[in-house]
Amino acid sequence: MTALAETVAHPAPIAPRMIAAGALGNLLEWYDFAAYGFLASIFAQNFFPGSSPFIGLISAFGIFAASFLMRPLGAVIFGHMGDRYGRRRALYVSAGMMTVSTVAIGLLPTYAHIGALAPVLLLILRLLQGVSIGGEYTTAAIFLGENTHPRRRGFVTSFAAMGATGGTLLGSAVGALTASLLTSEQLVEWGWRLPFLAGVVLGGFTLFLRGGMGEEPGHVAPSHGEAPLVEAFRVEWRNILRAIALNAMLGAGFYLVFVYLTTYMHQVDGLTERQALQINTLSMMVLLVCVFLFSTLTDYVGRKVVVVTGLLGLLLFSWPLFLLLSSGNAFQAQLGQIGFAVLIAAYAGPMPIMLVEMFEQRTRCSALSVSYNLSMGIAGGTAPMVAVYLVNRTHDDMAPSYYLMVLAAISLAAALTVKDRTGRALG
Repeated sequence: MTALAETVAHPAPIAPRMIAAGALGNLLEWYDFAAYGFLASIFAQNFFPGSSPFIGLISAFGIFAASFLMRPLGAVIFGHMGDRYGRRRALYVSAGMMTVSTVAIGLLPTYAHIGALAPVLLLILRLLQGVSIGGEYTTAAIFLGENTHPRRRGFVTSFAAMGATGGTLLGSAVGALTASLLTSEQLVEWGWRLPFLAGVVLGGFTLFLRGGMGEEPGHVAPSHGEAPLVEAFRVEWRNILRAIALNAMLGAGFYLVFVYLTTYMHQVDGLTERQALQINTLSMMVLLVCVFLFSTLTDYVGRKVVVVTGLLGLLLFSWPLFLLLSSGNAFQAQLGQIGFAVLIAAYAGPMPIMLVEMFEQRTRCSALSVSYNLSMGIAGGTAPMVAVYLVNRTHDDMAPSYYLMVLAAISLAAALTVKDRTGRALG
């Protein structure tokens, strides 16, 4: 075994600070994305006030989708940076960009103050966030996966997934708390700014931790003078296509179930915004715990069996779970979303390390980031907008469940072709 292989296969125990630095960036980035999604109806009122409620909501979710469509560009930029100059540098720059743009949204003038320029500036800031998040999640998972023992990769990389889940949970909790403490008028007038301004604390702490991580061991830049992305497509194109299909359900499922459903429960079920956010927050807590449990379980039973089981469950149970969600009863809606939380955790929790183990070290950041973010940009960012369109177009409240079932079938077919590398040295 070569010195590099030994370094990759049996690295020194990963420091808690490195785990925290990897997880907190995801917490920051998903916190902001979640906060925007949960407050979409408020953004519609403040930035598209002359539109009908439907058009305003579609416009707000359209900006949400546009930021996702920038993620592939971020994947190219930060994937190149991570492969060429090291994972740590890419993680530091992405966290800084996200912190600045998040706080700027909290300071943004509304349509009432500057007219049509307001939604334009909102779009620009969301596009910057899309670029930033394009390399964050995947680079953090790679950083953690490459710097821990093969038999503990599921456990350690679960903190990347937990950071993303925790950020969405934090966004939901802050949204619920803000809605609980303020009147509807206060929330529309100025309360919506608070979750974004609070991002400066989380962002500052993340930058502090990442500034002291040190360089990762065993990093080797791509050979032949090629750009990492070019080499990735030349060598890993089959796995790139497989990863795009594998992540289709992840993008749509996560953002439809844990972002759009707060709007769905309010508009379709007739629940108050406070009830919808409280239901979502409890479900996210279940998701957070289950992500850790299922990711750790893969160290013992393998990644593939857990991922396939989760996808099969989503294919079979999306319709009955949506039936509970559309019942108009808060308790049944809670049960439906918790059911989704468990199934998505089984699929999404092990996904970071499964993807890390699919690609070669030299081009891992570029290959993984581009494939993941292409899928998330196409299926994830558009999911809330597609759901709103399907419900309004078909007049069928169950329409989003059919969409999820189709994507679950696509991702399941891809998962069945993955070679399980649990416990093996990374290439």
